[in-house]
Amino acid sequence: MNIIGHLKTILHHKKLVRQGCFRVGLYRQGLFHDMSKFSPTEFIPGCLYFQGNMSPNNEERRVKGYSSAWLHHKGRNKHHLEYWIDYSKEHEGMVGMRMPDKYVVEMFIDRMSASKTYLKDKYTDASPYEYYERGKNNHILHPECRALLETLLTMLKDKGEDETFRYIKTVVLKK
Repeated sequence: MNIIGHLKTILHHKKLVRQGCFRVGLYRQGLFHDMSKFSPTEFIPGCLYFQGNMSPNNEERRVKGYSSAWLHHKGRNKHHLEYWIDYSKEHEGMVGMRMPDKYVVEMFIDRMSASKTYLKDKYTDASPYEYYERGKNNHILHPECRALLETLLTMLKDKGEDETFRYIKTVVLKK
């Protein structure tokens, strides 16, 4: 169990997300991002399965076959695409619902901040894009949300953080 390591990781990640959200004018989301990580349901497994170089949810999932922390987390945080999965009205099965743009932006900032947190000095602006590419075929995501997320990840990779954040603020969020 690594309480200090897990707490430092959460606080570092939250700081990066807060800074990113503040840069684009999402102050409330920056302040309250991932508060559920401090609940016992998420915090205790995070300490038990702490690795330092990846989400403890991955290790909990490997050991137990599922992650109780993740199941709790995704249902309480609107910046996760899994929060927006529901049954389709048009056809059978589950589909991604249209997320408000502010949550797609927070999801982008969350992915970027997680890459910085876990990769440390190996991080590049291409890292969040590369991580997304490895798992994108497993995502149930509304087509418009997918297009926006992929646009932002590609822009970060090709044009850098400053240009991407300027685009988010002026074009996506129109602030």
